[in-house]
Amino acid sequence: MHDEPRTGRLAHGTARVADALAPLTRDAIPEGDRWNLTDIYPNWTVWEAGLGELSEGIDRFAALQGSLAKGAERLHQALRASDELGQLAYKVYYFTALRHDEDQRDNVVTARRQQVQHLLTRWRQATAWFNPELLAIPIETVQTWLEGYPDLAVYRFALESLYRQQEHVLDEAGERLLALATQTAETPDEAYSALSTADVRFPTITLASGEQVSVTYGQYRAILATNRNQADRAEAFRAHHGVFQANLNTYAALYRGVLERDWFLARSRRYPTTLDAALHGNAIPRAVVETLIETGRGGTAPWQRYERLRRRVLGGDGYHVYDGAIPLIDFDRRYDYHEIVDWVIEAAAPLGDAYQRRLREGFASRWIDVFETPGKRSGAYSAPVYGVHPYVLLNYNATLDSVFTVAHEMGHSMHTLLAHEHQPFVYSDYTIFVAEVPSTLAEALLLEYLLERSEDRAERIVLLQHAIDELVGTFYTQVLFADYELEAHRLVEQGEPVTADVLGELYFSRLRAYHGDALDYDELSRVTWARIPHFYHSPYYVYQYATCYASTARLLAELKAGDRAPTIARYLGLLQAGGSDYPMRLLHDAGVDLEDPATVGAVVHQLDTLVTRLETELRAEGLAD
Repeated sequence: MHDEPRTGRLAHGTARVADALAPLTRDAIPEGDRWNLTDIYPNWTVWEAGLGELSEGIDRFAALQGSLAKGAERLHQALRASDELGQLAYKVYYFTALRHDEDQRDNVVTARRQQVQHLLTRWRQATAWFNPELLAIPIETVQTWLEGYPDLAVYRFALESLYRQQEHVLDEAGERLLALATQTAETPDEAYSALSTADVRFPTITLASGEQVSVTYGQYRAILATNRNQADRAEAFRAHHGVFQANLNTYAALYRGVLERDWFLARSRRYPTTLDAALHGNAIPRAVVETLIETGRGGTAPWQRYERLRRRVLGGDGYHVYDGAIPLIDFDRRYDYHEIVDWVIEAAAPLGDAYQRRLREGFASRWIDVFETPGKRSGAYSAPVYGVHPYVLLNYNATLDSVFTVAHEMGHSMHTLLAHEHQPFVYSDYTIFVAEVPSTLAEALLLEYLLERSEDRAERIVLLQHAIDELVGTFYTQVLFADYELEAHRLVEQGEPVTADVLGELYFSRLRAYHGDALDYDELSRVTWARIPHFYHSPYYVYQYATCYASTARLLAELKAGDRAPTIARYLGLLQAGGSDYPMRLLHDAGVDLEDPATVGAVVHQLDTLVTRLETELRAEGLAD
């Protein structure tokens, strides 16, 4: 992800399948397939003027310190100044960041990007006084100002949200101590990265073909996804995880450090549990996570049915965790980008004509940098340039995976576009809790569109497997992870020991709870928790992928049922709302109640339907009895 000019998630998406085509030079790519950054600034001279304006604005804002208690007008002045700086920062930053991602070898652009990053650091320092100074003013005083000064009213939710955190804000001495502890608190995370990346030495194995391969992260994933020799996959699994087993006590000590740190911070800020501390900022009820885990764990029958189906089709010696990524059939169709653009637009028909029209405009207006070129950043993302329009980076390689990446990133971009058009800057961003709803819904609509029109049974099988694997990876796997880390945190909250054996048994019990007898368990499965980066880098984060997928499943079901006009209106309202309210309220207004087990149950039903369709296609192909 890019560095961010303000707090929030400004770039979406993750790296997808590596490009199988030789990269072209940028000059060889038609202009229409390259994004047009002159929509931000026409040239570097104008950008430099914006950079200077931002620098001066930061100094002016710093000079406002000490003015907030002087009344509603002075508070409004500071809030407006902050918004103006933020809007300018988006343009100044992204003009360099997107240029940099076109060719990361360009040192001139890299230097300009670093100029902006240094300026944004100065901005954060120059605004650090604002929240403490505001919170020193009684909330009753601010509420009186809100009632008596209409121009301030737009900031009501932002102000009340800040004051809502006040009970967990310490006095100056306490906050200073926590700030001093910040670097120390990051040590377990940094040590994990060093141990599992910088210092790791993966062994080399010899495949059945005679090829020797070092089972690095990338090579390990490639073997599991492409090598049809089960013995090769098993050997790669043993070699790769053997590295983590050899250092298991160290990984356990590091993860215990993460758990203890989270419990220390939660208690310091007077939260009853680490989960409450993680959820409070976005006002997420604890029941959301608890319902997600309970319903997800109780709804694993379709997942296990899929694994039993894979066991029958693949054959081999049992069915293990290293057998879950290999395709059921070989399929190598290439998809022309300009053809699939029309498919993505047509697939969005259930969201209404207006949505389709805006989507078509986005494709036609050079928002997108489509193909890989030398030096270009890998992966895919949607960048929200406030005051201009979203930009999308792709590395389109004509695979089915890249087809769905286009739909995914344009789902994010439509969310950004509608939020920016309907919200003032202060509410233009949105939380991760809702961010993946439009992207996953766009993928689900595209799947339905392609399945309805495909006349090739092999393609339908591949489409259905893609959809199932995405659902399992985005929902069930993340629920399992959330279940594990919640119980791991409860160990330290209850004063229980946290050792490699305890963590291994905890994770293994979750594997058995979710997979049942559909999986053959290897002893090394007990150590697989140690290689999950999210546990160390971002505790209590992954559940949001699952809740977004559950929200999507509920919306998709409603779009298929009867009169969809009310559902469309509610859904567009969700996108237009940006960050103007807490995410649970926004989803509730869109017709999604994540505290209702039926919402999570919609995913279970969706998977059951997909597995049934896949089983039917495989049987017709003579591949399943």
